[in-house]
Amino acid sequence: MPDRLTPLAASLPATVPFVGPEAQERQRGKRFAARLGANESVFGPSPRAVAAMAEAAEGAWMYGDPENHDLRRALADHHGIAPEHIVVGEGIDALLGHLVRLTVGPGDTVVTSDGAYPTFNYHVTGFGGALHRVPYLDDRADPVALVGKAHDTRAKLLYLANPDNPLGGFHDTETLSAMLGALPPETLLVLDEAYSDCAPPQAIPPLNPSDPRLIRMRTFSKAYGLAGARIGYAIGPADLIAAFDRVRNHFGVNRIAQAGALAALDDAEHLRDTVAKIAQSREIIAAIARRHGLAALPSATNFVAVDCGGDGALARRVLNGLIARGLFVRMPFAAPGDRCIRISCGTAEDLELLDAHLPGALAEARAASR
Repeated sequence: MPDRLTPLAASLPATVPFVGPEAQERQRGKRFAARLGANESVFGPSPRAVAAMAEAAEGAWMYGDPENHDLRRALADHHGIAPEHIVVGEGIDALLGHLVRLTVGPGDTVVTSDGAYPTFNYHVTGFGGALHRVPYLDDRADPVALVGKAHDTRAKLLYLANPDNPLGGFHDTETLSAMLGALPPETLLVLDEAYSDCAPPQAIPPLNPSDPRLIRMRTFSKAYGLAGARIGYAIGPADLIAAFDRVRNHFGVNRIAQAGALAALDDAEHLRDTVAKIAQSREIIAAIARRHGLAALPSATNFVAVDCGGDGALARRVLNGLIARGLFVRMPFAAPGDRCIRISCGTAEDLELLDAHLPGALAEARAASR
């Protein structure tokens, strides 16, 4: 067979950012008893969204509206901005890919935190960009160092997840405003706000969609419980948002997902109830960690990073021990965050299993490290 890959594609490692729980279940030959690793909402979508998707399924023979008109209008009303500042896509992952394709060419520099969301890095390298990583500071992204690196490298993009994935903390609006003010003129701040619905108000700056230095990413995958529908949106200056039409998959967001997101957005009561359940679950996870001699990092997301009290090797053994016991969890990729395991918020039954199996996984991991 001839080598049909471009030189860039051939140079990329044969890896994917995540191994899904389904793949692990196939390897194990059985299903997980608790799915606590993908930061999904086990509390589910709004019943209104489920009903709207069921109704829309009858029309699945039709393509979805390629302009996402109704959803963009509803989002604009929800945020008090004009629709031309919003683009809808197949989750934040796809929107990040479109943004990188629009702004990053071979050799262009991009700044992110070491250990931050890997799918963004996947897109940057896939389009030939040069990644520059900045270590975390005190279990959070380091705004001063990130901006400094952007100046040093003349970065096209600076990526920041706030609240943070994978460690769960956040920076307040004053810190984010200072970051924007200190950016070099050629740098666009990519603010990934996937967990914004779970966060306190001081983590989410007031919206100024016309700011040319900033694009913000939001999703229906977390608190709205629609991860499987793959739908999210970006908010930014109108000229940049319009440019997405040059590269996006115009029929990428299906009719059923559009209907579900529109109905979910209209059910504020369900969102409030879910956010309250997430907060309660975070407290229970932290209490379980303390009960077994571990420390939970503060979280403004729908997961909790739990410090296993050692290095990455110890945390990996704890993670493997939980997986062997039927609990799907994940862990951060880079030090110092890799001393933790990351546990998504779950039902009472899920967390009872965690409480029951964590001691055994810990004991095995510690014994193996002696």
